[in-house]
Amino acid sequence: MDIKEVKKELNRLRKEIRHHNNCYYNNDEPEISDYEYDQLMLQLKKLEADYPELVTKNSPTQMVGGNARREAGVLVAHDVPMLSLQDVFSRQEVEEFVTSAIEQLDNPEFVVEEKIDGLSLALRYRDGILVQAITRGDGIIQGEDVTDNAKVIKDIKEKLKEPLPYFEIRGEVYMSREAFAKVNARQELLGLKQFANPRNCAAGTLRQLNSKVVKDRQLSMFVFNLQRVEGREFASHTEAYEFMKKQGIKVIHNYQVCHTASEVMGAIDRIGASRGELPYDIDGAVVKLNSFAQRQALGETSKVPRWAVAYKYPPEEKETKLLNIELSVGRTGRITPTAVFEPVQLCGTKVERATLHNQDFIDGLDIRIGDTIKVFKSGEIIPKVRSVCHEKRPVGTVPFLIGDTCPVCGHKAVREVDTADIKCTNPSCPAQLENHIINFVSRDAMDIKGMGEQNIHALIEGEYIHDIADIFNLAVHRDELIAKGVIGKEKNTDKLLAAIEKAKENEPQRLVTGLGIAGIGKAAARELMLHYGSIDALAEADVESIQQVRDIGSIGSQAIYEYFRDDVNRDILRRLREYGVNMELQDTGIVDDVLAGKTVVVTGTLPTLSRNDAKNMIEAHGGKAAGSVSKKTDYVLAGEAAGSKLVKAQELGITIIDEAEFLQLIGAN
Repeated sequence: MDIKEVKKELNRLRKEIRHHNNCYYNNDEPEISDYEYDQLMLQLKKLEADYPELVTKNSPTQMVGGNARREAGVLVAHDVPMLSLQDVFSRQEVEEFVTSAIEQLDNPEFVVEEKIDGLSLALRYRDGILVQAITRGDGIIQGEDVTDNAKVIKDIKEKLKEPLPYFEIRGEVYMSREAFAKVNARQELLGLKQFANPRNCAAGTLRQLNSKVVKDRQLSMFVFNLQRVEGREFASHTEAYEFMKKQGIKVIHNYQVCHTASEVMGAIDRIGASRGELPYDIDGAVVKLNSFAQRQALGETSKVPRWAVAYKYPPEEKETKLLNIELSVGRTGRITPTAVFEPVQLCGTKVERATLHNQDFIDGLDIRIGDTIKVFKSGEIIPKVRSVCHEKRPVGTVPFLIGDTCPVCGHKAVREVDTADIKCTNPSCPAQLENHIINFVSRDAMDIKGMGEQNIHALIEGEYIHDIADIFNLAVHRDELIAKGVIGKEKNTDKLLAAIEKAKENEPQRLVTGLGIAGIGKAAARELMLHYGSIDALAEADVESIQQVRDIGSIGSQAIYEYFRDDVNRDILRRLREYGVNMELQDTGIVDDVLAGKTVVVTGTLPTLSRNDAKNMIEAHGGKAAGSVSKKTDYVLAGEAAGSKLVKAQELGITIIDEAEFLQLIGAN
């Protein structure tokens, strides 16, 4: 490889690694596994080692962590750098680290402990009181203040038993697998994007601006290092741990003190064998010097301490036979294929299933029932199919297709445009009924108060609801519902039935919002009813006519057209009409057309108006209240802490107005 090719390869690797650093540290959405990232970094390190004259200051090998994100909180300077650890991938490298330390130091002790897969956080205590919690940020200069969020994490102590003048510790915020499963189940129920793994979820959650979300997601934390202390001296890492435990601080458990390379490797092997049994994810084992004086003697580089290394376990991989591909339907209607294979032991646990994600993934692997496949557990401890041993393929196998029929209800399934998802188009499909009902009764749709998730689940379980029309026939079951206590006693039952009766009077755009037509939300439903005046008129419209409605594109118009020509949906609408649900627009709610043809985005906290109030006023004056900024945006109504939407508006040169200017624009006092 000549020098031009070397420079070209260095640029390629650095660009790719920077991209993945941004995805991992700043967006909390990694696109590749930890193992794949490590391989890229190893390639870069090797090339830079061969050509040291080409190493640059801004190379990923010379940097720590990501950026400190201003919108996540106030930026705070680090008292002690939150450096990363030197990753090693072989037993030989671990032994070299231990041997080198033994040669340089007098009888060193090594502490071996789990490397938790989460998000680093520093906690600062003054006089025993937690005063600040700071993310790693760039690792050197500054991080983000997330103190309010830290205080709702159950493992973080707000007050210590022994008040030292200053006490700073560092730990890892993580999410247990049980908590992660609950969050993703909730995401699916709400039709939101699911998190890739617990680490991403923990990182994204800690940066939330709403502490209630942080509390609901049940984050946890292990402390793994003493950063700085005043008012007391500690000779070693384990001595500091013992002090922390007496304060009620949760430190890394089952840490082991070792003296030789053999003992260190034994401890690493024991941690590795326990990976599958832990309730949380680890991505390696840390080997660190116990003595603080010896740590200081070895010092650190600009990026990593010389007194510790992180051993990364290789992903365990085994061959097995694919027995079947099962299809399941999630609460949003998405059909997910799952590989079912002969059981294998990976990381100490039995594995016999792994997701195949979607049709594109299946096609990319060319995986077929009967194939021999390679299965592994990545650093996230999630079973995955790596590849197919095509040379071992038996005769007679055929390509696998998810098809165009829902495996649960037999209804038509279609692939969503610009995605790899295939979804059942029947909102009343039993697999997605609960999610459909939740959307239907929500505030933006029919707004039926008192019909929460628990009541919806009970009504579906009791077979009182099979589709949205059944909601408006619940009154005929009143006595039985009260007798069985399905939704509570008489008072609660009558209260809910009254709310359902009142919802029959809603303007029809609310009904359209709740029908569950792909891509048709609150704003689109309003435009449709302003244009057609009734659901009956909309139901008879052709694709070309629907496409003329403002903000309804070709995909949306096709979805609407097909919805109203489905026999199941027609029957639901017929029964809704029979039960007295309003289907004609009585009041457009439009005061004037001052904002006709204008799109306004509301962001930040306004002095007197809530966001909903502002959006209602925009619509009342003929405008469109949008949720995101684009080139089509005419105004951005900005309040305090406007954030990224304001920045984007400035970049696009969009007119930015405050509340007073907005009120003047619409002629309001």
